[in-house]
Amino acid sequence: MMDSILSLPFVWAFLILFVIVMLRSNATYWAGRGLAAGGRKTALAKHLDSAAVQRAEKIIARWGAPAVSVSFLTIGVQTAINMAAGLGRMPLRRYIPATVAGSIAWACIYATIGLAAFEAALAAAAGSPWALITLVLGVGVIGLAIHLLRVSRTRKLDQSAVDDCPVMTPETAVRPTLQA
Repeated sequence: MMDSILSLPFVWAFLILFVIVMLRSNATYWAGRGLAAGGRKTALAKHLDSAAVQRAEKIIARWGAPAVSVSFLTIGVQTAINMAAGLGRMPLRRYIPATVAGSIAWACIYATIGLAAFEAALAAAAGSPWALITLVLGVGVIGLAIHLLRVSRTRKLDQSAVDDCPVMTPETAVRPTLQA
């Protein structure tokens, strides 16, 4: 079946593969959500509502989206991560964009170079220490940039809250007087 899809023009192959992977990943996510909801109606409810599980769900909700997107570039992990996102009740506002981004990447890889070429490229990068170092540094730089952007945005929001505060205006600030 894959050969017949890949024999189509790129746009059609991409769209078909995109729809396939979106359906598969979302079915896995919703199966996880269903299992989590069903488990909460059994004797497991006290464990699923524990503080540890709630902390895990908060971590999945906040940091799970990048894992979902990257999982589409792996073999054998994608289903587990999508299931974990469902079990951890990742909010749809984070899951859907992550799965769309991952599905686009997956469809592009399969519609263009295919799995064998992608695996060969990964193996070549893994065999070269410079390629591996470049990859790790690139991911680190992107992570640092995202962190700094969030910190900057938080500081701007904090400063705008102070600027809008009627109590903290310069007119009401107490200025020390210098005595000669």
